[in-house]
Amino acid sequence: MLHITNGDSVADKLRQGGVQGEVVAWREIYSVGPVFRDMAERHNRELRARYLERKLGIPQEEYLKIEEQEQILRDLKKYNEIVLWFEYDLFDQTMLCYLLHCLAALALGETKLSLLCIGDYPGVERFRGLGQLTAEQLMALSGTWQSVGARELELASRMWEAYTSPLPEQHIRFLQEDTSALPFVKKAFEAHLSRIPSVHNGLGIIEQTTLETVRDGEYGPHALFGQVGNKLHMLGMGDLEFWQHLKNMSTEPYPLLHIQGLEDFPDFSSAVPSFAHCRITLTALGRKVLAGEEDYLPLKGIDEWYGGLHLEGRSIPWRWDTSRNELSRSIF
Repeated sequence: MLHITNGDSVADKLRQGGVQGEVVAWREIYSVGPVFRDMAERHNRELRARYLERKLGIPQEEYLKIEEQEQILRDLKKYNEIVLWFEYDLFDQTMLCYLLHCLAALALGETKLSLLCIGDYPGVERFRGLGQLTAEQLMALSGTWQSVGARELELASRMWEAYTSPLPEQHIRFLQEDTSALPFVKKAFEAHLSRIPSVHNGLGIIEQTTLETVRDGEYGPHALFGQVGNKLHMLGMGDLEFWQHLKNMSTEPYPLLHIQGLEDFPDFSSAVPSFAHCRITLTALGRKVLAGEEDYLPLKGIDEWYGGLHLEGRSIPWRWDTSRNELSRSIF
């Protein structure tokens, strides 16, 4: 039996709990940066590696070890069962759909495919993910997984194809599909699109929520990440991703935030001890944008990836309409 988990924390706890079989932690962040339908294509992989090094400080050679990880997917017939351990948020649902998309293309023979994917846990009031649980709590879930069949595999492939598409229309069409075979996929996909600049003021949901949180006071970066992360738990956002958003919002020109005491931002390769002591407040422009008095996109412009969508410039053809939960053609 092979267990594939959504990262090292869960994998380590499963090993501690003595789960039957081998345990492999899948290490990727498909919710950040450019992703493609064919992630194994060399040009795509190298483009992604360069992006993650530039934005998150992940060395290209470190990221490209993903090739060794994916070798596991080519040698699955030796297992009688494969169990996927995942949860409800965008981070997990993109990872899950990628893996199911890959597994759908393989001839697994007699190998059984199973899935454990949850959005809550008895007795845990604010469930944010499997990593919250103890080894004992995770072991209590062992054997509760459900069989994965053709419906789940087909939906996961359609989700991955839509998520990695460069065409906004394909993202829109996916939200109109029946996604009941994987019950957390639709909300996660909506969360993905909510990151796109809004029709209201040109901010995505991460920037909007950050400004709303800081509006009435000042925050340290870790406390701010905790507050924003809790409000946007559907994203499953990590701290390095959030620091990149803070960097974009606080640098010239047109900063929305002022960060007092800032020397540098931490990244994958370097810690910045003084960063914890910074204080974050809104700028005057931040208050205007938050109030809807300024449209931020024409001021700052954009050069960002949302799945397979690459949006750049000071005018984009589509924006997210928060009141209708849909992408709308831009009128700006």
